[in-house]
Amino acid sequence: MRTIALSAFVSALLLAPASAGERLGDGAMGALAGAVVAGPVGLVAGGVIGYAAGPKISERLGINKPRHHRRVRHVYR
Repeated sequence: MRTIALSAFVSALLLAPASAGERLGDGAMGALAGAVVAGPVGLVAGGVIGYAAGPKISERLGINKPRHHRRVRHVYR
């Protein structure tokens, strides 16, 4: 019963709109992965790591583009 409630909660977080922020989804995915691997301790640790490092990890994997782009102008002479 507890597992079903947890999976429903995680699914609700994953389906949150993107305007609410991607960090909640990253934290929820990290928590789910941590819970599968290491139980309750992994749930907390995975959630914290997913929330803190999730956007940077997805940028490096090429899933999300970096948020801060500087427009570079090339001057040709």
